Amino acid sequence: MLGALSRPYLSSGKKSSEIMAGKPKLHYTRGRGKMESIRWLLAAAGVEFEEEFIEKKEDLEKLRNDGSLLFQQVPMVEIDGMKMVQTRAILSYIAAKYNLYGKDLKERAWIDMYVEGTTDLMGMIMALPFQAADVKEKNIALIIERATTRYFPVYEKALKDHGQDYLVGNKLSWADIHLLEAILMTEELKSDILSAFPVLQAFKGRVSSIPTINKFLQPGSQRKPPADEKSIANVRKIFSI
Repeated sequence: MLGALSRPYLSSGKKSSEIMAGKPKLHYTRGRGKMESIRWLLAAAGVEFEEEFIEKKEDLEKLRNDGSLLFQQVPMVEIDGMKMVQTRAILSYIAAKYNLYGKDLKERAWIDMYVEGTTDLMGMIMALPFQAADVKEKNIALIIERATTRYFPVYEKALKDHGQDYLVGNKLSWADIHLLEAILMTEELKSDILSAFPVLQAFKGRVSSIPTINKFLQPGSQRKPPADEKSIANVRKIFSI
């Protein structure tokens, strides 16, 4: 099924094997957005990737017009002969491909549950730059409240209860990588947000020290900074929002 779906999206003039051997290519703006978790997952897996940035509305229209975007939306990642869209599908594929998705269905289910939680939290944070100042201030308070009463207690308890280094199967998974990303995003809103979560503090230090992740956290990596006014204005122009 996958091979059949991928064939129409092979780049012209290249054999499938040639494309599969290349680096994944990420198509998105220069900002974090929905692509940032994909960058995180690839980096954690030690996979080098290229980025082709959407700088203006015409770049997006070109991708739409040449049939590269199945649902006319980005993120889009060229990987293994496919032009993959839909963030969740891309992340699931990468996690499975690089052995970051558990050893069986039950572990995968736990990883999915944990990831959906952090996705909900990060979605609230990603919306902030597009909100009016008064709404933004209220929502920051709501995010901090939700992080500290709904989300972080779940991960704190899970790690404390099983006494292992990672959330699922005592092995680094997509769930751990996503949680670290969420922690760092919330710390940009409130630097001491983990003050009541000693197990998560230790988790943050442990996972941040993994060589591939530590490399991604260093200046000059492909990790993107928080959005500023200029980048938000450009995103509004590209996507007509």
